[in-house]
Amino acid sequence: MLTNTTPLAEPGALPIQPRQILSTTALGTLNQRSNLAGLLQFASHLGLIVLGGYLWATAPLGLALPALVACGAGLALMFCAMHECCHRTAFANPRLNDGAAWLAGLLSFYNSTFYRRYHKWHHRYTQIPGKDPELGDPKPVSRADYLGQISGLPWWIGKLRGHSQVALGDLEGCYYIPESARAEVIRSVRWQLLTYAAVVAGSALLGHPWFWVTYWVLPLAVGQPLLRFVLLAEHTGCPNTDNPLTNTRTTLTLWPLRWLMWNMPYHAEHHLYPSIPFQALPAAHEQLKPYFERVDGGYLGVHRGILTDLVAELN
Repeated sequence: MLTNTTPLAEPGALPIQPRQILSTTALGTLNQRSNLAGLLQFASHLGLIVLGGYLWATAPLGLALPALVACGAGLALMFCAMHECCHRTAFANPRLNDGAAWLAGLLSFYNSTFYRRYHKWHHRYTQIPGKDPELGDPKPVSRADYLGQISGLPWWIGKLRGHSQVALGDLEGCYYIPESARAEVIRSVRWQLLTYAAVVAGSALLGHPWFWVTYWVLPLAVGQPLLRFVLLAEHTGCPNTDNPLTNTRTTLTLWPLRWLMWNMPYHAEHHLYPSIPFQALPAAHEQLKPYFERVDGGYLGVHRGILTDLVAELN
């Protein structure tokens, strides 16, 4: 564990400048990016999808259904790979980051070119109403609304509508995309939709017209609730302030989920220092955890709290 930090406040207190908790030396050590680490992580993530898809196609039902869930979780949580690559921290090589981000977005039905600009504003204005674009996605207001959001159905509707809108050249309301990037974003989304069309056409020409549904859309739909479940924990219930020590939650969870999420459960650490790559976030957590207001011991506990708050608000 790294120890060369220069805290500006006692653990548990709020430093005047939170991003000065780590010394320049400590941050420089944590910031080291690695093509090897990124390639191993990306390849193993893709490997889970391929293996799960193969067993879903060939194994007996008792093994095929768990394989479907594993394949779906891998596809949905390719979002986490895209997220890391959009920060350009997954690899030391910028081109590897951009290429892997686009592929990960393609697999998970996101567009990395659009998301990079959207997410930049989320980091710049985290939890600030009117500026953080993530606050435009409403948090659940009832248990029924909660279940609807966890199902992923609103996400599917939003993605179909959003991709179509951008592909038609309509970026109205996308204030986070600068004029200089709009043509690139539109072109990227169009290429993505053309790729989907090519997969559909190729499946039909090869005599398997439902291949893309059975081995891509269906697994992604099965895995989507897991992604909704973990993403809802990141900021829900956190205050609408610009203090990174209080406006984001870190959730402690088991290694398999941390691996599949590219260490995104260490989300408060990531928001405090977005330059730290995924493989260094556990070490960053050990240094920074005393300063965060919200370090929760598991996603189930976080969601119990969310549901409790929903009931209290209704009463």
